[in-house]
Amino acid sequence: MDLNDAFYFVQVVEKGGFSAAARALNIPKSRLSRRVRQLEDDLGVRLLQRTSRVVTTTEIGKEYYNHARDALARFEIAETAVRRKTNTIEGTVTVSCSVGMAQFGLDQILPRFLQDNPGVTVVQRASNQMEDLIKGGIDVAIRGHMDSLPDSSLIQIRLARAEWHLFCSPELHGTLDQCDDPTALADHPALVLGRPGATYQWVLTDADGQTASVPCQVRLASDDMSTLKNAAALSLGLVALPAYVCRPEVEAGSLVRVLPAWTAGLPQISLLMPSRRGLLPAFEVFLDCLKQEMPAVLAGDADSASG
Repeated sequence: MDLNDAFYFVQVVEKGGFSAAARALNIPKSRLSRRVRQLEDDLGVRLLQRTSRVVTTTEIGKEYYNHARDALARFEIAETAVRRKTNTIEGTVTVSCSVGMAQFGLDQILPRFLQDNPGVTVVQRASNQMEDLIKGGIDVAIRGHMDSLPDSSLIQIRLARAEWHLFCSPELHGTLDQCDDPTALADHPALVLGRPGATYQWVLTDADGQTASVPCQVRLASDDMSTLKNAAALSLGLVALPAYVCRPEVEAGSLVRVLPAWTAGLPQISLLMPSRRGLLPAFEVFLDCLKQEMPAVLAGDADSASG
């Protein structure tokens, strides 16, 4: 029996079908189907029940999957140990993230990682739309969320909190009431990330946990943080963005933090991945890099951000 056939079978089960597994493995679906049938012939049992739309494991197929998955994981752990000692880390890692995370969180980390690991290829999918990790063949996703993520089969690793602040140009800042009362900003022009509804408001929180909802007038709504930062620097309105995103502009003096005692959001940034089992060497090294470097990137410097 070819061990690769067991690997292909496990992939079909975990991806939920031949089509998704073939996409994730980048091989023809017909080849994948032949290999799984060969495995069934070698074992003399049917492992999968196939219909035109659904693929499920038989009772004995489920038992075989559990054993095969564990065995493959042990082989990969052994391979990882050897490759780490010989410094030959190779493979492809697919990472999903938002456009903002790609532009301002991973833009420096990924090039450095590739320099340190010449045998690894990274496929970055930057989109503000959530993508199914398993069906999309994604190894890890970086997600920001205000509330707890719904329970699922995905593994969740919390990286850090990312403070959002209110920013504007120094010129606009000079015209604002300098009191620490959020209501003084009511009805100011707003530059908004995403697609607001008919009405929009900033929801601000202070160190004591008090909240304030401040209505504002949307002047520009965009999915692109760079566009919003440029508009804010031109005094077109106030913008709420992650502190780390605006750090260069604050240090250069083109943006100033508004209401330093208040935050405009404190989302959790987490890593999501389908499973901890059988992590390939390239993915383990990439995961270690993210866990080590991302918290420092995401931590906005509150002192330097204050205007």
